[in-house]
Amino acid sequence: MSRRAPRLRRVRRFVPSGRMTKGATPKVVALGGGMGLSASLTALRRITGDLTAVVTVADDGGSSGRLRDELGVLPPGDLRKALAALCGDDDWGQTWSRVIQHRFTSEGELHDHAVGNLLIVALWEQLGDHVQALDLVGKLLGAHGRVLPMSAVPLELQAQVRGHDQDHPDEITTVRGQATVALTRGEVQSVHVVPEEPPAVPEAVAAVRDADWVVLGPGSWFSSVIPHLLVPELREALEETKARKVLSLNLAPQPGETDGFSPQRHLEVLARHAPKLAFDVVLADKDAVPDIEGLTAAAKQLVGSEVELAAVAAQGDDARPRAGGAPDRHDPELLAAAYDRIFRMHGRIGPWR
Repeated sequence: MSRRAPRLRRVRRFVPSGRMTKGATPKVVALGGGMGLSASLTALRRITGDLTAVVTVADDGGSSGRLRDELGVLPPGDLRKALAALCGDDDWGQTWSRVIQHRFTSEGELHDHAVGNLLIVALWEQLGDHVQALDLVGKLLGAHGRVLPMSAVPLELQAQVRGHDQDHPDEITTVRGQATVALTRGEVQSVHVVPEEPPAVPEAVAAVRDADWVVLGPGSWFSSVIPHLLVPELREALEETKARKVLSLNLAPQPGETDGFSPQRHLEVLARHAPKLAFDVVLADKDAVPDIEGLTAAAKQLVGSEVELAAVAAQGDDARPRAGGAPDRHDPELLAAAYDRIFRMHGRIGPWR
């Protein structure tokens, strides 16, 4: 495999206007974690040449959790997924995307470890700098953007959950750990992180303050989206930035974590954790909103925003419906088209065309 990547061979329905070069397109920062952030990044890299991902660092399950416990490092899994999503559609990008996502299968200690997790942690140990190491991995992969952790210390997510113990449905219990919170059978009331008031990565704060557009979500609401609002410097940057902001809602409630949540309920719990944070646009899939008037009123009242409805869910063979029939995967081209339309219709504050 040659180090020089071949020309892009991309087949897609959506083609953005203008050149995809840094400085000619908006500076976009996307915040989240897991597959939700990956969906946004896969879409956004199609429409901007200046893209930064700010990634949650509270994961404590699987390969990430094992490395975190054994070595005391940041959990690398969500950072790896973000890097994979930023890989290009050419042979170089797709090969490296598969490599870093590859998991070992064995009966030994390497079982279920992802190659990318080991690579990221090795570079952290070699360089002693989270940001420098992630930039180097991005350069190796030919990533179409930058990946930053939201905090320089690993965080423990804790949630107040009503009915976590199903024998006591009205009792509120403290549930610890992102993996446990994501799978709780109770109703999450609120979340916080330990340590409280963790330090933000300065480069992440600077990216938010310098952005033209900030995108929060989609993703696991309590375990991937709201944690960004629990890092004081990052929350303040989101509140004070001159960037325009998009809140991207999920396609459906997440089993366990947000079972039974309406789109309005998602806004309510987010506003409860960051009451000063406002958005310009709430983006939702047109088939995921049973009460459009209710969502419109809630968006204006709770986060001061308009609502944009668009078809962004994958269809046909690309869709993976959940038990209730709702799709759980975004179509990258449709989501890219929705973001591009929002960026163009809701004003420009940068010099990009």
